[in-house]
Amino acid sequence: MGELIGIYALWYRELKVFLRERSRIISSIVTPLLWIVVFGGGLGSAINIGGVGYQAYIFPGVIMLSVLFSSIFFGLYIVWDKKVDFFKEVMVAPLSRTTLFVGKMLGGCTDALIQGAILMAVGPLFGIVYTPLSILVLIAFILIVAASMSSLGLAVGAQMTSFEGFGLVSSFVVFPLFFLSGALYPLDNLPAWLQALTYVNPLTYVVDGMRGVLLGVNHFPLYMDFGIPLAFMLALIGAGTLSFMKMTA
Repeated sequence: MGELIGIYALWYRELKVFLRERSRIISSIVTPLLWIVVFGGGLGSAINIGGVGYQAYIFPGVIMLSVLFSSIFFGLYIVWDKKVDFFKEVMVAPLSRTTLFVGKMLGGCTDALIQGAILMAVGPLFGIVYTPLSILVLIAFILIVAASMSSLGLAVGAQMTSFEGFGLVSSFVVFPLFFLSGALYPLDNLPAWLQALTYVNPLTYVVDGMRGVLLGVNHFPLYMDFGIPLAFMLALIGAGTLSFMKMTA
């Protein structure tokens, strides 16, 4: 019971911190909307993919982008907690490192889900039509990405002592994952080398699954769109837990 209370306390703290930072919430929504309105609107005037408008086509990828960035940079808070010595107090509590990791990771997932839900609310403005099933599937994909990237961010943050070091490492991960996910372009007719890179990127299957359930445009079967990201998530949760085991305050 004590471990569950510890998980809840850590999760609740992260949620309160997120809700108090209104500028963070606003910036996390404005940037994705700029992608849809400016980038999607500009190219959308000349591009139509499979009978789907370009803004609607990139909408699933932009949701994934928002969740990806907010989740992985959640690891920065570990570095900040170390700077202000908050984490030393947490680490001397009678809680296992696994409990600390799970509480933090669930906090990151909740933050990302809130941001994803706000973006989902504006989807109808760009031609997105929801059904109860599509909403459930979309939430499932958001949680998979959030858990994966929060775990990765926490794993990196647990071993870092500076914001600059974290930013450098995460940048080498975030941008390749996004640009090689097919979020902005269809996977058909890609050069062989680029297609190979997109196929080994787990987030490619997330975007494809979202697109399939929202727009009926997909490249892979649904079991692959769920199965590969789930395996990726479990691997990163394991890596994050191991990183917390080795962490020093």
